[in-house]
Formats: sequence, C-alpha cells, structure tokens
Amino acid sequence: MDPVTNRPGRLLIHLALILFAVYSVVPFLWTALQSIKKLRDASSRTPKFLFTPTLENYEELWLRSTPDNPESLAFFLLLAFLLLICLLIFAQHIPLRRDLVYGAAILGLVVLLWLIPQLLDTASFYDYFINTLIVTTGTIVVSIGIGCLAGYGLARYAGMLGVIVLIAALAFRALPRLAYVLPYYWIGSALNLIDSHILVIITLVAVNQPFTIWMLRSFFMEIPKDLEESAMVDGAGRLVAFLRVIIPVMWPGIVATALFTLLLAYNEFLLVRILTQTNWTLPVAISRFTGGEDPRHLTLAAAASVSATIPIVIVILFFQKQLVKGLAAGAVKG
Repeated sequence: MDPVTNRPGRLLIHLALILFAVYSVVPFLWTALQSIKKLRDASSRTPKFLFTPTLENYEELWLRSTPDNPESLAFFLLLAFLLLICLLIFAQHIPLRRDLVYGAAILGLVVLLWLIPQLLDTASFYDYFINTLIVTTGTIVVSIGIGCLAGYGLARYAGMLGVIVLIAALAFRALPRLAYVLPYYWIGSALNLIDSHILVIITLVAVNQPFTIWMLRSFFMEIPKDLEESAMVDGAGRLVAFLRVIIPVMWPGIVATALFTLLLAYNEFLLVRILTQTNWTLPVAISRFTGGEDPRHLTLAAAASVSATIPIVIVILFFQKQLVKGLAAGAVKG
C-alpha cells in the first residue's frame, strides 16, 4: 500500500487515529477517576471532575489493616520495584551476561512479592493477584515451550500429516470454552486437582495451544532453512541448531506470541470460575464487586479494575519493541 502524501489526507488519518485513541483511553481514565473518589462523589448523578482524591479504595482492596508507617513501607516497596524495572530495561547496558541480569531481576521480583505479605497485612485480593501471576506464567511457559517445538516441526514438515494436525488444532480452537469444562473438571476430580493452579494451567494450555502453534508456525515459515542447515554442516545437531540459531532469530515472534498468550490467560474468567473454589484469579475476583449488592463495590470495582490493568500495561510497554518487530516479521500472516 502506497503512503498517503497529500496533506488533507494525512490530516484526516491523524484525526481519525486521535479520535480512536481517545475513544479507547477514556473508559480507563474514567475508571481510574472513579477508583480515587469517595463513594459519595462516585455515585453522584452529575459526574464530578473536581473532587478530593483518596486512596482509601486501594487500601481497602489490598490491605486488611493499615500499618503504622504506611509512607515508609510504600516508599521502600516502590523504590525496590522501580530498581528492578530499571534493571530489566537497562540490562543490555550492564557489563554482564544478559540472561544473568534478567534472572536476577526476576528473582528479585519474586522475593519482593514474597516479602510484601511479611511486611503488610494483605487482603485476599493480593492472593488473587499472586494466583493470577502463577497461572499466567505457567500457561505462557508450557504453551510457548510446546508451541515452539510444534510450530518448528510443522513449518519444516511438508507432508499431509502436518496439514491434518493444523486443521485439527484449528478445530479445537473453534470449540467454545464450555466444551473444555466437563472433561477437565472430571480429570481434576479424579486426580484431586480441583481448586489447584495445575488444573487451571493445564486447561488454559489446552485452550490456547492451537493459537500458539499456528502463530509460531507462521514465524518459522519466514525463516530460511539455510540457517539451521549451515549450523548442522558445522557439526551442530538439529536441537542445538534450533536452540542456538533459530530461537535467537525467532525471539521477537516468541515474545509477540507470549504476549497474546498472556492476555488470553490473564483475562480468562469462565474456566477459572468453574475449576476453582478459592484460588481465583483477578477476573473472577473483580466479579465479586460488580453484583451491585453493596454500594461500596462501585469504587472497589474501579480500584480492582485499575489494579488488574496496570501490570498488563507495564508488560506491554516493556516488550513493545519486540511486539512490533514480531508482528512486522509475519505473525499476522498465514
């Protein structure tokens, strides 16, 4: 497609993009405003844009009781979190192996998440947040691990069996969520896995695996066979060539697929609600505040929605370059 060169056309395109951005951002901004309002201001018939902000809704959502020195603890936790984020962002400028820097930063985040309940009297919403992290991370690791191997094999295999596998994966992807509930609920009951992270991860992997296979296969199709063949001529096995030659080239595509898998697992509601009784994730936890039984739930639901959205925004911003590279490299093809 040729770019638009005339000024009126470019002006209309930019105006349409600005209007679409405003249309997309305004609901979140309004929810964020509702989350820092008192109940009287939030439930006013006339929308209030001038009000005294408060963090009481977030305190009630995340904490059972307010500590004696909340400012000091909040400053310490925020500083530790910012340092770990900066470590991830500037890892390439640190004179150490990048995988060691990333590993240290991830380990630091895990320790920080473990330390928070030791310092603060956290509410059940924090437990739901941890459940969401465990389920989402497990789903991404298993789905991408299987999807990379399956996508690479299907991209390099030209026989009819590969076509049958792809069609079968597409058929399973087309099934509704309820089609997975009864089989996995029966499996969970038989193995005593109901209300466990493992059952939810297995189910979400089964639901999302066809998507990851198709998407990763489209990336592998764009990589010439000469790369691994050259490595194999130099003495590397197929697995070594796959790990050390293909994966580095495929990294933007893997990140893009992992981000889509993250969104699918992070926002899953129906399967988690049926397969768990107490180990809920954030979408199920937020539904507690949307029933309308208690007027206070109006501001708590807004605070919960903002709290659930911020981690996704941070992850997308951190991986936006890889996401753009991955989509531009052919993730939307095939």
